[in-house]
Amino acid sequence: MKKESGRLKGFKRFLREEEGMGTVEIILIIVVLIGLVIIFKTQLRSLVETVFDKITKDSRTVMS
Repeated sequence: MKKESGRLKGFKRFLREEEGMGTVEIILIIVVLIGLVIIFKTQLRSLVETVFDKITKDSRTVMS
C-alpha cells in the first residue's frame, strides 16, 4: 500500500510540474516566426535588399 501511495504522490507531483512548458512555448514561438517569414517573404526580401543597397552606396562615399 505504501508503494502505491508513493506512486500516486509522484504522479501528482508530475502533473503539477511545469518545467516542460518552457520548451513547448519556445517551439510555438519559433513556429509562429517561421510562419510570418513565409507569409512576408517578398516584403522582407525587398527590405533587406534596400538596406544592403543603401549600405553599399554609403560605404562607397566613405571610401572615396
